[in-house]
Amino acid sequence: MAARLAAELEEILDRIEKESLPLDSSLPQVGQQLAKRFGVKDDEVAIMEIAPSGRFLRFVIPEKLREVGTIPLSSTTALAARTVRERRAEVLNNFPIAKHATVFEGVPLGRRAGESIQKIMSAVILRGNVVVGVVQICRKGASLTDAGPDFTSRDLSELQSLNQALSRLLALRPAAQ
Repeated sequence: MAARLAAELEEILDRIEKESLPLDSSLPQVGQQLAKRFGVKDDEVAIMEIAPSGRFLRFVIPEKLREVGTIPLSSTTALAARTVRERRAEVLNNFPIAKHATVFEGVPLGRRAGESIQKIMSAVILRGNVVVGVVQICRKGASLTDAGPDFTSRDLSELQSLNQALSRLLALRPAAQ
């Protein structure tokens, strides 16, 4: 399953490179493939890259969050920042009890009021030995039960196995974006 998803992502990236497709118009396909594999909605997939300054994470997917702002890597409440600092992937199947920033959850992405992140997986994206970004898959809902099944260690391993394709995706993005 992981190998097939990695191959599908590589095909998308090959098309972007060979056909000189605009990256921004192809990014939703990457998010859709990840969402499909993990049984989540498109707005439950996030890919962030480390900004050129090396001090912030900025959203690549979902597009709507690009305009909202960045996440300081020094943040003590952002899971994505902690993932980068500790270089450690993790699953949190009871996210509401974890202290976390909610600013990005407040951005309307076509959800009903009251739906927030209940469960989440977070993993670093590495290029060689250097962290270049973070990928997060979440399940949103009004409650833990409403959000759907828990993520498993197998899900997290599969997410981590996509590192090469996700690193390649971030390498295709112009540094000034």
